[in-house]
Amino acid sequence: MTLKEKTKILDQEALDRSLERIAHEIVEKAKTTENIAIVGIKNRGAYLGERLARKLEKVAGLKVPVGALDITLYRDDLTEVSEQPVVHATEIDFDIDEKKIILVDDVLYTGRTIRCALDALIDFGRPSQIQLAVLIDRGHRELPIRADYVGKNVPTSLKEVVEVRLEETDGKDEVVLCAKEEDAD
Repeated sequence: MTLKEKTKILDQEALDRSLERIAHEIVEKAKTTENIAIVGIKNRGAYLGERLARKLEKVAGLKVPVGALDITLYRDDLTEVSEQPVVHATEIDFDIDEKKIILVDDVLYTGRTIRCALDALIDFGRPSQIQLAVLIDRGHRELPIRADYVGKNVPTSLKEVVEVRLEETDGKDEVVLCAKEEDAD
């Protein structure tokens, strides 16, 4: 199966504005900005989490700890993804007990990735609260999970894929909507 790019959802500036808006929303919604920490889901969620932390520092002078969470071994589709899954290190070098965790991911789709992340995060401690921030919410939930902060809602069909491309992994910042196309044999 190949992907054919249909339309650009966010360019670099719009992606940056979305993260800045989310940072403002976090500050507005928080009763207190104490004990906030960010944990991004590897890979792209971790990079977005780092960017969001910089935005929080810029808009509110709030310096928050940032961690990166690998959920590979928590996936319920591990055998479908790969025979030899690649496990990356989880990097949470702060105590999450009693922290208000902002869990960050790039795309919210079925909710299964977030469920895995919640399981993995709870293995590290007992936060006082976990909120979810996503760059894109594309719908099609299979589990009762919703984001507290959303950069952009993008209604999609099941024959479409949302690709988040970041400078750190792809050499440029953009979000594109692609169509799945069957390969001709």
